[in-house]
Amino acid sequence: MKKEAALARTDNAITGDSAGAHAAPANESARLLAGLQAIVSRLASGGARVANLRRLSGGASQQTWSFTVAGQHGEHARILRRGQPDAGHRGSANVGFAAEAQLFELAAAAGVPVPHVVHVLRPQDGLGDGFVMEHVEGETLGKRIVRDARLAHARTQLAAQCGEALARIHAIEPSTLPRLRVAPANVEMAFWLGQHRAYGMANPVFECAFQWLRRHLPPAPRVCTLVHGDFRNGNLIVTEAGLRAVLDWELAHIGDPMEDLGWLCVNSWRFGNADKPVGGFGTREQLFAAYEAGGGQVDPQRVRFWEVFGTLKWGIVCEGMVYGWLDGTEREIEKAAIGRRTSEAEIDLLAMLTHTGAASC
Repeated sequence: MKKEAALARTDNAITGDSAGAHAAPANESARLLAGLQAIVSRLASGGARVANLRRLSGGASQQTWSFTVAGQHGEHARILRRGQPDAGHRGSANVGFAAEAQLFELAAAAGVPVPHVVHVLRPQDGLGDGFVMEHVEGETLGKRIVRDARLAHARTQLAAQCGEALARIHAIEPSTLPRLRVAPANVEMAFWLGQHRAYGMANPVFECAFQWLRRHLPPAPRVCTLVHGDFRNGNLIVTEAGLRAVLDWELAHIGDPMEDLGWLCVNSWRFGNADKPVGGFGTREQLFAAYEAGGGQVDPQRVRFWEVFGTLKWGIVCEGMVYGWLDGTEREIEKAAIGRRTSEAEIDLLAMLTHTGAASC
């Protein structure tokens, strides 16, 4: 069955409002429009004209644009994901757009709902790095997913659908994957400690969390698998029927599959609905049962480790947003706004570490 396409930040896909729009310089929009028009035949069957190009909000490390292509079978909605022009690449863990597009194909073959990539940008396209994919209708804004009355039924099954999707992701044969980082817990912790140190910011709570993680560092898993790396509420497209697509695979790597389950439970992705630990819409029991029904095996202690780790990691990501703004390498105001959320990660870490008996480090 042919999939419709996906979009990583279509806040307005269901609501029809313009909350997802993000202003872009006129010259940048004009240049992109001309570049897309030059490759229009690759973007849809019988493609003739590109129109309605606009920048969408979200995607702090990448740009997301929506547009339409008039073709022989009518108008086709498309999404362009591309790297930020002149963005810094300090310690990036991104897999790259070509590898991400390949992961979409492998995931689709494994039965994971994902967007269909129609074109990976080439150097001769003159549009930078990125790819174009079809657009899928649905909601991606996390706070709407946990609160919108129209998605009430979807929320009753969404945690289980996530568990099923993760089981399928983790079962993808490693030999078929593009070249990815191999990053079990000790490697991931060293990477994010290096990021934190590079920013030069003193943070006692983060230091305490690193100490807790060192004491509870699990041994390498029996089997390392493909890890999505950013599977969470906000990177999913959801409709009244539930999970429609899994987005944003740029942090994929080989590692502990429990990392994905723990990341999905991080409090920041609950959007205020703290009594539903899985994305603000479900329970761990629902997630774990569906994951095991799909062939996975859950280790709750490992999931807890990765939940603490994920909370710390998100805090360091927020630090990086601040750092990029302060050192002048990034001028997106959205990054400065995200950076203030470092304090939220601190609060979450203190609550978690106190609960685990590690109030003093």
